[in-house]
Amino acid sequence: MARRTKEEAEITRQQILDSAERVFAAKGVAHTTMADIAADAGVSRGALYWHFTSKTDIFHAMFNRQHDANKVVCAAARDPEEPDPLGQMRSILSHFLCKVVEDPQQRRVSEILHHKCELAGEQADLRQHLQATGDDIDQDIALSLRHAVQRGQLPADLDLRRAAIAVHAYIHGLINNWLLRPDSYPLDREAGALVDALLDMLRFSPALRHKP
Repeated sequence: MARRTKEEAEITRQQILDSAERVFAAKGVAHTTMADIAADAGVSRGALYWHFTSKTDIFHAMFNRQHDANKVVCAAARDPEEPDPLGQMRSILSHFLCKVVEDPQQRRVSEILHHKCELAGEQADLRQHLQATGDDIDQDIALSLRHAVQRGQLPADLDLRRAAIAVHAYIHGLINNWLLRPDSYPLDREAGALVDALLDMLRFSPALRHKP
């Protein structure tokens, strides 16, 4: 019975997070209330507060759920034993660009983060959360690039920190711009070519090399 109760509680928690995604995407984080989320989830406010202490708490859980799922996909490129880290990176980056188009949940969360989340007022502490996550992403990218350098797939004098910043900004910018103008071009069909252009920049741009 206890196990069933725990499973039911987890189902309700996930249901609340699904509702939060929908409401945040429709109204924006700043204009969403706990009552809005409870109503969409079909739970009482008491049940909502049993699972989450605040709207910020819900946002963190929603974000972490998607981030953790995405991080699993990136594991191969971070593996020091991976024989083709650059190929894995190409596959992963293309996957994320396509996923924004094809996966409704990924698109909702991306829309919230890029265009429906004001990092001020009661959401001011979200800035630190997103900054810390951004730092982690930069470090993961740099690690993947290091493995590609060690395998001879990228120049030995590649500036890993600068290259990681460039990769992160490039993918972030593509997603941000496409979400704002989704009818401007088919991101999923262009994903491979856009990622190949990025990898060419890593291979050949003098600006991404350590200066002698």
